[in-house]
Amino acid sequence: MRKWSVFVLWIFAFLSCRQISKSIDETIDPVDSVADKQKLVSAASTTTSTTHSIVHREGENIGFLKDSVNLLRAEVLLKNLPQYTGKEIYVYSSVSFFDDGRIFIALQHPINPKYVDNYQYEKGKWTGPKPEQLSVKDDIKDRLVPLSLMKFVNVARVCRNYNEKALDIEGAKPVTHIYLSIWNNRVQWFPNSISGSRERYSIEFNNEGTLKSFKRE
Repeated sequence: MRKWSVFVLWIFAFLSCRQISKSIDETIDPVDSVADKQKLVSAASTTTSTTHSIVHREGENIGFLKDSVNLLRAEVLLKNLPQYTGKEIYVYSSVSFFDDGRIFIALQHPINPKYVDNYQYEKGKWTGPKPEQLSVKDDIKDRLVPLSLMKFVNVARVCRNYNEKALDIEGAKPVTHIYLSIWNNRVQWFPNSISGSRERYSIEFNNEGTLKSFKRE
């Protein structure tokens, strides 16, 4: 029985690694540093014991916003939800990422496009769906973006660029919550400003998380 259990765990780890490897190929962007790429590639060789370790650490203050591997893992698990198997996932309205490992996201219903469901990621697992109450005035189509165009690893780039600027501003603090809003089928990153004890700056990011503009207000 023990040998059979070990075999099943090995198969699970093997399939997970292959899936993560595929996601890495789809995720790596030219703007990533060599270190970032190596970190993502290393996720493909994750063992079962390492995976359990990741799950155990999530939910604590672990620097999730800059952790490309765990962000990628969260995206892979979202894509693996059975209701979305073989279907394009569309993100609705907004997504919130927290440094303690939590994610809040709204997705268009996989069958009825007029519906929206809420999901939460915490301690390495997705929970949901929970139905979103919509008004007849809500324009769902206007606030949708394909998940394939909104990769979770972009959060790590936003975090890195934000913190690099904040480091040079007296009194400014590192970011602990990053969220994006979707309007006219476009993504806008937040926070869009950095406040110090003496100065305040506006900051904007491109869709992939690279710095778009930075100026003092």
